[in-house]
Amino acid sequence: MARAARRHSGQGMTTLPRSVALSGASNFRDLGGYAGLDGRTVRWRRLFRSDHLAALTPEDTRALSGLGLARALDLRGTQERAAQAYALPDVRYHALPIEPVVAQRAQEMAATGQAMDAALARRLMHDTYRAFVADNEAQFAALFEHLLQDDSPLVFHCTAGKDRTGFAAALILRALGVPQDVVLHDYLLTNGLYRRPAVLQGSAPPEVLDVIWRVQADFLQAAFDALEQEHGSLQRYLERALRLDEAARARLGQLYLQAPGA
Repeated sequence: MARAARRHSGQGMTTLPRSVALSGASNFRDLGGYAGLDGRTVRWRRLFRSDHLAALTPEDTRALSGLGLARALDLRGTQERAAQAYALPDVRYHALPIEPVVAQRAQEMAATGQAMDAALARRLMHDTYRAFVADNEAQFAALFEHLLQDDSPLVFHCTAGKDRTGFAAALILRALGVPQDVVLHDYLLTNGLYRRPAVLQGSAPPEVLDVIWRVQADFLQAAFDALEQEHGSLQRYLERALRLDEAARARLGQLYLQAPGA
């Protein structure tokens, strides 16, 4: 499961496994090694993204302890957290709830006997990503507040670690100066890593499940298009909506970027 992060990581740098092999989570990976502002690279073993952590084994917990994991930021909605709660030894837990719009809409449709097809699923996914910008500024602003406190290793996650987590990872990497094409590359890694719950089989047509439980470039682009339409640019969105001004971005770089050759 572990994959060496060689692409986009720069030359002459230490290369570490990007995907962390765990039995109870399939989409746990490191954001380190990508080239960011001023030729500096994102530090390894500081920023992790993942699917939910409620099914970790004792061996998994020991592995995360070995990484020095100190903070967990949970982007799941209220019912998701209640249904699959967790606590990790010596890890500070913070809830930043973003409700799962697609899952809720699918449940509503099923309850009224409406069928969902792939085209409707894609529209709902686009709406979900646009809503990250329109409705969840507070949660993403709080995410950056936690990042700016110190550089102790942290993981941020939702249920599958693909949509809420994917947009959060994209914002963090872009704020650190990682190019958009590299950010997209990282976002799409989910499709080769995430293991869908077996209970999903037969719950909807395969083509619908492939839309809802995978990621597509146009989903992430829908969010970035929305923030540009509402705020004019990524920089203005970071400054106005997420309170990440020039000084905050400089501190973010001090915490999570390393100098070339360091």
